[in-house]
Amino acid sequence: MQNNLHEALAKAANRYPIELVVEQVNDIPRIFYHVGLALKGIEPKPPGELEICDLGGGVGLFSIGCAALGFRRTVLVDDFNDFINSNVGGGQSILDLHRDSGVEVVSRDVIAKGISDLEGYFDIITSFDSMEHWHNSPKQLFAEVVAKLKPGGVFILGVPNSVNLRKRISVPLGKGNWSSMEHWYEQPQFRGHVREPVVEDLIYISNDMKLHDVEIFGRNWLGYYSRNPAVRALTKLMDYPLRLRPSLCSDLYMIGKKPN
Repeated sequence: MQNNLHEALAKAANRYPIELVVEQVNDIPRIFYHVGLALKGIEPKPPGELEICDLGGGVGLFSIGCAALGFRRTVLVDDFNDFINSNVGGGQSILDLHRDSGVEVVSRDVIAKGISDLEGYFDIITSFDSMEHWHNSPKQLFAEVVAKLKPGGVFILGVPNSVNLRKRISVPLGKGNWSSMEHWYEQPQFRGHVREPVVEDLIYISNDMKLHDVEIFGRNWLGYYSRNPAVRALTKLMDYPLRLRPSLCSDLYMIGKKPN
């Protein structure tokens, strides 16, 4: 599985518009982890039996990776109104890349319209690095997520941590803003982070959804992707120790199951 997935992701990344190829190639380790997380959550079912729906995945590689592994069905739901679609060459062609890979693309505001009308039910529903951008409460959407999961199905939610170790150091120094002034003030519509959660928020959500076997994981992708070489070097040193304390990690994951 590992070699096939890496090869498929690398091949897909190199088909993106030229200005995005390096970014997508660099993102392969994170996407590989996300796909593995989905498979681990629903094991021992093989990919060929799985139906998955990704919420807010944009034009990233995750849904392509699932389809490339031979998932029975892969659905991607997003409004595709981010900067990349309108200002980077080939926003629509990227979606064609997804469709050519076997991904069902559904264009909609997932908070406003939900997913209750999507055909069928899913073994896995995911949302990575999207919830923090939503301007309205996801409570109703998450109720629909539970309804659209098959019995024993898995929900995976990935978010940035608002109180990770770096922020606990930088905020007292006056460097804690989520978004730049230009992204908030100069754009007609703000698409940045509205509210970054903490571990307790994820537990609250899982309780509200009545999920079972809930687990919280931490990773530190933001540190690895930092433009600061010192931060990247420090992340390599601290990554594994920090995983023992997810509340200190830069990236949080909540996994829970719908009761059988």
